[in-house]
Amino acid sequence: MHTFPPQHRDDIPSLTIVVPCYNEEEVFAFCVAELKSLLKRAIEEKKITAQSHILFVDDGSRDKTWSLIKQAAQTDNLVHGIRLSRNRGHQIALMAGLSCAETNISVSIDADLQDDTACIPKMIEKYMEGNEIVYGVRSDRSSDSFFKRWSANSFYKLMEVMGIQQVANHADFRLLSRRALHSLLQFEEQNIYLRGMIPLLGYRSTQVFYARKERCAGESKYPFYKMLSLAIEGITSLTIKPLRLISLLGAFTCLISILISIFVVVQKFYGHVLLGWASVEISIFFLGGVQLLCLGVIGEYIGKIYMETKHRPKFFIQDKI
Repeated sequence: MHTFPPQHRDDIPSLTIVVPCYNEEEVFAFCVAELKSLLKRAIEEKKITAQSHILFVDDGSRDKTWSLIKQAAQTDNLVHGIRLSRNRGHQIALMAGLSCAETNISVSIDADLQDDTACIPKMIEKYMEGNEIVYGVRSDRSSDSFFKRWSANSFYKLMEVMGIQQVANHADFRLLSRRALHSLLQFEEQNIYLRGMIPLLGYRSTQVFYARKERCAGESKYPFYKMLSLAIEGITSLTIKPLRLISLLGAFTCLISILISIFVVVQKFYGHVLLGWASVEISIFFLGGVQLLCLGVIGEYIGKIYMETKHRPKFFIQDKI
């Protein structure tokens, strides 16, 4: 099988930087200033066209985020904004922004500026070399707490065991070409986990590495319970391995039950009476817990099927500027 080198591009691309925002009034001024400076410099250096811009997506914020976006857009053509009718979560807000991008390439980045904006020119260079997807990947996690490092590593290992293709230490900082974005928007499911969906596109991709910075202002919008919820979303929306594991667990439990039954019959045949009240009680509670856990996993999948069959729109745009 032959592999072909990437085809270098000659035309200067237009760029949309998509920034989902939820209650980001404290960090917004820093974010817009840094991204505007980056865009102006890239335009002057002729790395991107003058039609490039930043697209802020207000995900139903309850603070002054939308008014700040409007104010910035009214004073600078580099700033655009859309406002969702209500809070829909980071992944859907990101999809809403990407669906409005009409440029050659789009880069998604969070408003907290923890991802290194200096990687964006490098991503553009990788695109010009012929790549359709460029992932921003953390080079190390030394700045994280022990618990965060442990939970993140456990998360990636669990995803790998479950058969989900994703790039380790990559969040949602990435570049997509217009072709890759058009393909992504053809996914119609309600349950979105972009880190696992984008590798499914199969286009030529590469990575750029960076060290993540501290959040410059405001509070993190991804506490532990939200990260756990995202992990469950990723597993149940991209793989059916948990259902297969339930089947294997059921088969293993049946095998153990058969062996115990044979043991009891043999013991009774030889006149040995097993009192075993405690072991019976433990078995009942154990099997009851296993059954409830299995029903919960099955219910999670059934709930997702239920939501998918409704074919509801993922979001509504209330305002655009």
